[in-house]
Amino acid sequence: MKTGNLCKLFDIVERKEIGVIVIGFKDRLTMFCFKYLERYFASHNVRTEVVNCEEPKDIYQEHVEDLIALLPSFAGKLYGLRSQRYEKVVEVVKKLIVE
Repeated sequence: MKTGNLCKLFDIVERKEIGVIVIGFKDRLTMFCFKYLERYFASHNVRTEVVNCEEPKDIYQEHVEDLIALLPSFAGKLYGLRSQRYEKVVEVVKKLIVE
């Protein structure tokens, strides 16, 4: 679920427009920390129903999956920083060539 859509869902929950959130798999709502969202929704009297439940995982397996889910985000930020630096270098070189 995209960040904007998750924020919209929060707004709907806070306005008490729904009583149940039905999702196919936990990772469709969030890649990690599902229990925090479930607790937040429950605090607003909204149940979270997962249609395709998976086998319960041990705590270590959950942590490893959480870390793996974070890696693409950090990698994207790193590559984004590099591309911004590259663009700045290109701009400076272009200015030097013009001068």
